[in-house]
Amino acid sequence: MAFDKKLLEIVACPVCKGTLEFDKEADKLICKADKLAYPITEGIPVLLENRAEPIES
Repeated sequence: MAFDKKLLEIVACPVCKGTLEFDKEADKLICKADKLAYPITEGIPVLLENRAEPIES
C-alpha cells in the first residue's frame, strides 16, 4: 500500500508539532527540526516518538 501524500497536509511531528516531509526512498516521514524519521508501515505513518529514528544532518 502506498503512502498518500495528502496526509502531509494534516499530520505533524508528535514531538515539536512541526511539518513533516516524505522521504520516498526510505519510505519515512522526516522532521528536520528534531532530526527524526518516522516509519511508514503498510502506507500508514507510525507517528510515535518511541518508534522514531534519529537522523544525521
